Amino acid sequence: MAKYSRIEVAQTMKDNGMVPLFFHSDIEISKKVLKACYDGGSRLMEFTSRGDFAFEVFGALNKYALAELPGMMLGVGSVTDAAAASLYMQLGANFIVTPVFREDIAIACNRRKVLWSPGCGTLSEIARAEELGCEVVKLFPADTYGPEFIKAIKGPCPWTTIMPTGGVYPTEESLSSWLNAGATCVGLGSQLISKDLLDKQDFEGLKNKVSDVLNIIKNIRK
Repeated sequence: MAKYSRIEVAQTMKDNGMVPLFFHSDIEISKKVLKACYDGGSRLMEFTSRGDFAFEVFGALNKYALAELPGMMLGVGSVTDAAAASLYMQLGANFIVTPVFREDIAIACNRRKVLWSPGCGTLSEIARAEELGCEVVKLFPADTYGPEFIKAIKGPCPWTTIMPTGGVYPTEESLSSWLNAGATCVGLGSQLISKDLLDKQDFEGLKNKVSDVLNIIKNIRK
């Protein structure tokens, strides 16, 4: 079961301002990616369920996090049905992220008091997700909507907590545009953990990149 409550996860999302996300089929490489992000200051990681036997990799990764990385909150993304959400929660997922809004996933996660972040693209979807207990809404694909969409939503709904994912870049310009528009945190995937970086296994470079992004976020929020 999850080690951290949905309120603890939501607060850490707000505090960190960034959720790194990635998938790799190799358990040892995945551990090194997780450790690099941890050493860079991140206390969140979304492991995207996009490959065969991804649940086996996640299980090993979460055991590693629990044993070696105190305070690291590991969750799962690209979850598309309640059965998959339940499987990952059995493996200790601390949060579930979905590309679409599905009420069956909301029910499964709420039953275990695990944070779920559904991909939403309209105010009606966002409102319905919040009615079902959603703490953090995922705006996806974010580049389709842009920062102005968040600004518009936050006008009539200032309580809404939004995490744009897809189209966010680890630069001051990009991060400023999203955070200043009202985003609580951002999801960063291949722009942060690139294929080139993984191919070179440049984990020191990843650590530094994560640290740089977190520092940019802190400076934007001053």
